[in-house]
Amino acid sequence: MAITYAEIAKFNKVVLVYNRNSGKQFFASMMARINDVYRQLKQVLGFKAIELWEISYFDEIPQIAQNIADNKVDWVIIAGGDGTIRALIEQLANCQYLPYISVFPAGTVNLVAKELLMSGDPHKWVKRVTKGVEVPVYLGRANGHVFLTVAGIGFDSLVVDSVTEKEKKLLNKLAYVWQGTELMRKELLFSNWRYRFEVRFDDESQWHEASSVIVGKSRYYAGRYNLFRSASLSSPWLYAALFTGSKRSDFIRYAACIALEALGFDKDIVIRKVKKLEIRCNVEHFAAELDGDAVTAAPLEIVMEEVPVKFLA
Repeated sequence: MAITYAEIAKFNKVVLVYNRNSGKQFFASMMARINDVYRQLKQVLGFKAIELWEISYFDEIPQIAQNIADNKVDWVIIAGGDGTIRALIEQLANCQYLPYISVFPAGTVNLVAKELLMSGDPHKWVKRVTKGVEVPVYLGRANGHVFLTVAGIGFDSLVVDSVTEKEKKLLNKLAYVWQGTELMRKELLFSNWRYRFEVRFDDESQWHEASSVIVGKSRYYAGRYNLFRSASLSSPWLYAALFTGSKRSDFIRYAACIALEALGFDKDIVIRKVKKLEIRCNVEHFAAELDGDAVTAAPLEIVMEEVPVKFLA
């Protein structure tokens, strides 16, 4: 694929949007890095071209997206985690205005930045992005909500739904480990997993049964595991893993397969490359997670967007 470059020098309006609540870093440490990025970008772009905007609360994101659209911003740099990136891009898409996007890793989970090989060092980051290399990033949609890296329903989404913002802030990834252990104790110590899902691929007639489902849009899952080696942010395909067992021993085995990045070695795990999934559950409104946040619920319709967003990375 030929490399395409954006003419950054011709941008009239650039906005660096940071989520002051993202990540495990102390606020002062995060702000020092953000300010360093801002200063270096001003040197490259000129002080009139770039502004620094703050997200204090997630419910501010729709208005921030509308302001970006109204001001015809050429380039939006998002400093935050995957949840912040997902939410802001979703709102920009809803405004039907998608400028160039870049991400600076500053969140609890930074799978988008990891796959794009974006450094957390301000000098290295600015040097990289100001080359203007365009990277196409395809978006997934689950019940109309955007996701970039992963969607899931079942054990992992129940864990995500159980983690509070305070736990995420104070414990970072340990919050998920703690809630996962608690969920295993509550749901699987004395009985089998009671939740069941039915999944259909690409409008086929057959429905497949599962106890949990992970849908990969990126090669990474849960911070470090490479579950779907052919998946990519720049690929217009979804990769679905259906976990079919419902016993405690099954879930322990599945966790080992994830840790060893070996889903294909377990015959009880069904893997498919698809454009669309439909998922229904035996209980109403079972939480589904998108890019690490519980955003929607079953029943689910998961599809790919046809036109990619242009990232500078």
